Amino acid sequence: MPLALVTGATGFLGWHVARVLNEHGYQVRALCRQPGRLRELDAEPVAGDLRDPASLRVAVQGCQLLFHVAADYRLWARNPAEIYDSNVKGTRNILDAAEQAGIQRVVYTSTVGCIGITNGSVGDEETPVSENDMAGHYKRSKWQAEQVALEKARNGLPVVIVNPTAPVGDHDWKPTPTGKIILDFLRNRMPAYIDTGLNFIDVRDTALGHLLAAEHGKAGERYILGCENLTLEQVLKRLAALTGKKAPDTRIPYGVAYAAALVSTGWAQLTGREPRAPLEGVTMARKKMFVTHEKAARELHFQPGSVDTALRCAAEWFASNGYC
Repeated sequence: MPLALVTGATGFLGWHVARVLNEHGYQVRALCRQPGRLRELDAEPVAGDLRDPASLRVAVQGCQLLFHVAADYRLWARNPAEIYDSNVKGTRNILDAAEQAGIQRVVYTSTVGCIGITNGSVGDEETPVSENDMAGHYKRSKWQAEQVALEKARNGLPVVIVNPTAPVGDHDWKPTPTGKIILDFLRNRMPAYIDTGLNFIDVRDTALGHLLAAEHGKAGERYILGCENLTLEQVLKRLAALTGKKAPDTRIPYGVAYAAALVSTGWAQLTGREPRAPLEGVTMARKKMFVTHEKAARELHFQPGSVDTALRCAAEWFASNGYC
């Protein structure tokens, strides 16, 4: 039975990746900064930190596969260097350890934010893009980390890259920025919306896409793991239909949202408290992040299911776990 190391298994997507591996007969070892936070999984916790290369060399011993899912997914940090330390240096550290241990296959979790997109078009893995297109520290850090993975693949490490879109579903403990959209709606804290859009997908399908990438993906290739392109207005209307709550009907001009984010983020820098409207998030929202997963469907046999099912699952999980 193959042994797979999963980073980020105490988080939303990493937890689902570990569960999918359990369901498909893999042994799972989970790298955790705090092993006690590993919940509801059949996995061997191992203490470690992406910023500590020695701990990673111990964690990969005996593993055949590595799923590097962990990331510092914040759209605001008082000290942005923390994001680069985890996402860029941490990726290099774990891939170095995998290389030294002779790992047979690595799946690196990037983000749809690294896909080239222009307003009015649908992006794919070949759409031209550069670091200059990355808005904010999170996207820039993930872009740099993806370049590390591509460099390792060129040098012979069998790394497959997946670019998930916006996963939604159960067990979004933190929650993620995408989950917070759903939670704010459920808490009646979203009186208005801006004209933006994302590609949404059930987190369980995203996790299965990671396994398919390990089994069928080509080293050095990128695969978008997405499902349906939806505007924020459409998502809120779907949530309204699923929950019986009223969807907001006021659209805020982008300039007003940007000004509010400037104030909110500036205040956060003074107080150290996370801004309600991070400037980085509003800047990212200026483009509709619409993409196609046709390559993953063709090469990985990836067939994601209903986004409505995922939205319902997320809403029910937040409600049953006391979030709203």
